[in-house]
Amino acid sequence: MAPKYLQRGQGCHVWDVDGNEFIDYGMGLHPIILGYAYPRVDEAIKNQLAQGITFTLNHPLEVELAEVLRQVIPCCEMVRYGKNGSDVTAAAIRLARAYTGRDKVACCGYHGWQDWYVGSTERNKGIPGAVRALTKTFGYNQIDTLHRVFKENKGEIAAVIMEPVSAIPPQHQFLHEVKELAHREGAVFILDEIITGFRFALGGAQEFFGVTPDLATFGKALSNGMPLSALVGKAEIMRGLEEVFFSFTFGGETLSLAAALATIQELREQNVLDSIWRMGAKLQNGYNDLVIELELTDYTRCNGFPPRSIVSFFPGEKGFDPLEMKSLVQQELLKRGILWAGYHAVSFSHGAEEIEKTLAAYREALEILHRAIEEENIRKYLQGPPVQPVFRRV
Repeated sequence: MAPKYLQRGQGCHVWDVDGNEFIDYGMGLHPIILGYAYPRVDEAIKNQLAQGITFTLNHPLEVELAEVLRQVIPCCEMVRYGKNGSDVTAAAIRLARAYTGRDKVACCGYHGWQDWYVGSTERNKGIPGAVRALTKTFGYNQIDTLHRVFKENKGEIAAVIMEPVSAIPPQHQFLHEVKELAHREGAVFILDEIITGFRFALGGAQEFFGVTPDLATFGKALSNGMPLSALVGKAEIMRGLEEVFFSFTFGGETLSLAAALATIQELREQNVLDSIWRMGAKLQNGYNDLVIELELTDYTRCNGFPPRSIVSFFPGEKGFDPLEMKSLVQQELLKRGILWAGYHAVSFSHGAEEIEKTLAAYREALEILHRAIEEENIRKYLQGPPVQPVFRRV
């Protein structure tokens, strides 16, 4: 039922290779915070393209962007660039290990495909057992699970790395508690802001929640779709990269740096985040209002925060498969011109018209879900196999 290839994008609309148009809520898996083919960013890329892409020596844009990041991100005293989120989260872990002289890591959330993290998931084929043993997981809003990690690995944890927030808000000063515990145990506190960076606030979720980490990783929305990520943090720790090896042929590639500067300038000058929060809230609240109206509160809800909300599905009393319910809603949204994978990466280009069209599509999709639940046969309405989880067993 789903398109396989997208041909082009404009604003928050995309077209597949068959010419079908969709309102996009994946937005390149979160990077497109302003919109596809955004004029100011594209112009910056074109201007830099005329001067060169990659050079033998450093380019001034590396310093210019670092200065801007230092202005807007609370923990940022020094900067290093990568291309993907996995690049900089892996660098943060290597740096923390060098800084503390310890090997083990405590993590919470998703942190990319590198061995140190993915070895702790079910997708751990090809990861040596010795590497898998070095990463311990703890639960979000469950400080006792982090206490247990430290107790069972006394004096061995180099870093605590976590996503600051996903679908569920931090409770009881959870982020602050994690930071305090990490420091008390001699570990480096790292926030993985690859997704939250520049969406919750210009300075990221750390600014929004008022908690300053030792190190942080940014990417995704940093350059509105160009490949760029950044490791930032305290100079005392970051200076370790003078010895800790972290090198990319394309780390200083100038088109992405120019795009990032243009993106942040636009975020600063155009009240982009106000729009994203406002449109995101309209969409999130509208979905939940429909859920109440259609008596589906036992089966689905839109959680999280307006800049990046997540639609969840639940078995309910009759024990339905959440992935079948999600697949049905996704199928019906696609029929109605909405490209959706269970979350809303709202961009500056999502306006009132797009939100209204999306809510109208949601109404029809949820009405079909309600009918399928009443008939106790969701599979009957699916026109293909349901989606499958990447990591979780359901």
